[in-house]
Amino acid sequence: MRIGVLTSGGDCPGLNAVIRALVRVVERVHGGTVIGFRNGFRGVLNDESEVLDVARCRGILPRGGTIIGTSREQPYTQPDGVERVRSAIDRHALDGLVVVGGEGSLSCAADLVGDGVPCVGIPKTIDNDVVGTELTFGFDTAVSICSAAIDRLHTTAEAHDRVMIVEVMGRHVGHIALRAGIAGGATMVLVPEVPFDIAEIASSLRRRHAGSSFASIVVVAEGAVPAAGGLVVPDYEVDEFNHQRLGGISSVLAEAIEERIGIETRVTMLGHVQRGGTPTAFDRVLATRFGAAAADAAAAGSWGSMVGLQSDRIVEVPLSEVARRRKTIDLDVYERVARPFFAS
Repeated sequence: MRIGVLTSGGDCPGLNAVIRALVRVVERVHGGTVIGFRNGFRGVLNDESEVLDVARCRGILPRGGTIIGTSREQPYTQPDGVERVRSAIDRHALDGLVVVGGEGSLSCAADLVGDGVPCVGIPKTIDNDVVGTELTFGFDTAVSICSAAIDRLHTTAEAHDRVMIVEVMGRHVGHIALRAGIAGGATMVLVPEVPFDIAEIASSLRRRHAGSSFASIVVVAEGAVPAAGGLVVPDYEVDEFNHQRLGGISSVLAEAIEERIGIETRVTMLGHVQRGGTPTAFDRVLATRFGAAAADAAAAGSWGSMVGLQSDRIVEVPLSEVARRRKTIDLDVYERVARPFFAS
């Protein structure tokens, strides 16, 4: 067996753990070879690759990032992209590709399967928005980083009777904001799935601070939006992949809060620190399970599938059921578990 592997889209903690597990199982269990394509699909299109073996992957389990690099480039942005992917597979005599990526990359993998290119998917994203799996690796690490930051901000907020706004990643979904907000004891959490009312926020914070010295922590996902007729969101730029360059809703929110209630309001944008550093033990284990399962799926010829986690079991889900779908937060958790603790 000979398979290619690529890590595509944004980086996240656990990518190296996936690569290590995939290589070990392919080499030691199935007697096969893994070819690593550098910088995502760009490496496939330009035939930039290296042989990955157990020796090459020693010591990478706790490392952040990815030893083979990543990019957001995809073959369907090139007129001859699919043919170049097929050529790379033929040139290296591969049985197929293992694509490690988020919703966009896995959608691309599903399209390639439809065009006759064998692919197995592994769900990777700190946003945890891939359907077909209860969790994606990288998410637990991101939540841990954000909740630790919120813990630290509580002390400085309490010292100055401030409102602190913490902006976390979450373009379309609020999984990180919700989990980190609950874990960090946030005053309130704003997510893309539930448009926020600035008047309601200001009123709640005003009551909280009236007559007493309180700290308030507001966690906001970068993709959170105000309800109709509320604040005007920033005019976001669009990158070469047609993605909005989000970031800045927290500053708009801080200005509006301070103007309405007269309490000093500061902003902390955690940004890419959420993606960096060593993965948590949970993410290392989950990534290792995914990598091993993907190797077994490729060996069994289960092309066109994605490995996922359901009820603590690794399962195979058709890529066609994953493509162009996005897992949003559980609104029941938001309304029944989170909201009762907010602004109390």
